[in-house]
Amino acid sequence: MTLSRNTRRWFALTYIGLCIGYAVMVMWVLPWWTPALLALAWLVPAHRFGWGAPEQRAARRRAWPWSLLPLALWWVYIYLDDSFGKLDLGAVIFHLQAGIEENGSTDRQIAGAIYTLAAILMLVCVTWLVRADHRWRLWERVLSLFLLAFNPLLFGLSLRGASVIDDNASWLADRYRPPQIVSAPKQPPNLIYLYLESTERTYADTQRFGNAYEDLTELGRRGVVFQGVQQLDNTGWTMAGMVASQCGVPLMPAGLMHDNQFEPLSDVLPGVDCLGDLLKARGYALTFMGGASTKFAGKAKFYRGHGFDTVLGKDELLDQAPADYLNDWGLYDDTLLGLAEARIRRLHDAHRPYAFFGLTLAAHPPFGHPSQSCRDNQGPFDGTDILYSVKCTGWLVKNFIARLDADGLLDNTLVVVSSDHLSMKNSAWEQLIAGPREDTLILLGKHQRPRIIERQASMVDVLPTVLEAMGFGVPDHRAGLGVSLLSSRPTLVERYSLEELNRRMRSENRLQEELWTGVN
Repeated sequence: MTLSRNTRRWFALTYIGLCIGYAVMVMWVLPWWTPALLALAWLVPAHRFGWGAPEQRAARRRAWPWSLLPLALWWVYIYLDDSFGKLDLGAVIFHLQAGIEENGSTDRQIAGAIYTLAAILMLVCVTWLVRADHRWRLWERVLSLFLLAFNPLLFGLSLRGASVIDDNASWLADRYRPPQIVSAPKQPPNLIYLYLESTERTYADTQRFGNAYEDLTELGRRGVVFQGVQQLDNTGWTMAGMVASQCGVPLMPAGLMHDNQFEPLSDVLPGVDCLGDLLKARGYALTFMGGASTKFAGKAKFYRGHGFDTVLGKDELLDQAPADYLNDWGLYDDTLLGLAEARIRRLHDAHRPYAFFGLTLAAHPPFGHPSQSCRDNQGPFDGTDILYSVKCTGWLVKNFIARLDADGLLDNTLVVVSSDHLSMKNSAWEQLIAGPREDTLILLGKHQRPRIIERQASMVDVLPTVLEAMGFGVPDHRAGLGVSLLSSRPTLVERYSLEELNRRMRSENRLQEELWTGVN
């Protein structure tokens, strides 16, 4: 059955209009009916000027439109924006180089396939319109230039390319201080550092998010709560948040400096000492545990390359998890924290200082992966409410710390509870972006007087803060680009603003080169 030209015309024009409307809806976070409204607005001039109408002269040459590649690149950008809420080119580059195997985002993989089919259909419709109406043959050439000039994906690439040329800039490098410990307490404390996947302190706003954060608020009353910890560029994904808090620097990808750019990285930041390196040199036993695979995004390479004796993820813990009780990423958090508790008991009984780092995943966007124990406690999960998953994270962590404390395992231990980064796009996205956002950072321990410290800071300030909270002395209260938030020294954010730091990262690469010295 062959469709008439007029039927093909209106199908092509309507579909193009819906695609334009969908792109606008995603980029500006507009209501679901936006695509239909903009499609109608698109069809008005289409009818008025007879775009693709049978009486219009067809293009003399059946050449391919110039706009196909620019449109395809816009589809890539819209997919990234829809998936993560904000284009983070650094994250894309790093994950491509560090490895994306064992990725648990099944929903985004399915979405990627749907996006691909939708993009191909739009390109077919555009090709038909350009060939059916000779006027569009000229217009779409001009349109191609605008599509290339205003694509944020290409704009980000151009900025990174410019930084490779500007190799004399060293503003960040001049302010970097290699992490060092110059004094230590007589009895070094243990360290338990819990990264809460995407569980930002923004959720503490009860007017927007109800009781989702209440267990972490209650936990914070026992220790030091930091307010005002903002997110620098290149710290907005899990590995980047870990690097920032442990190394005192943003995770600026190796990029063009990597000799084998299309091969996986062999090391992650080999040119810098991080928290693991410093503690290892002082006899600490170091352990990392997470429910997801440590192969994803170079986690195993980072931890093993920076002093950790034990690095455990889904593959290593699978035989200890209940049968048929896994999510797309790996172990549920109640399973993980149960295994973590057993591991900490063994570390405690070894009578050697230790540092334990754990990573939850219950609040992973877009909807989360709440544990069965949370469902038993909170009631049924509707499958989409990220606030349910955030609540689950706080409840599990609060109970986990309470169990350790009740058994005397925290007597000489600093506990750090922090988000790894601000959440990417999730089911509460409109509420999240409706106001200021900040990361979670809580210190718990017998020497941590309960209080709130409000500072303009970022995750690079966590490293010197944790070291000083453990009783270690660091030169001038500084480590990496960070400043201890327990000191009165101003942070870089306080001195120069978050925007200035982000601008410097885009315009220079001296520090980036130093961090990746020795990478293959």
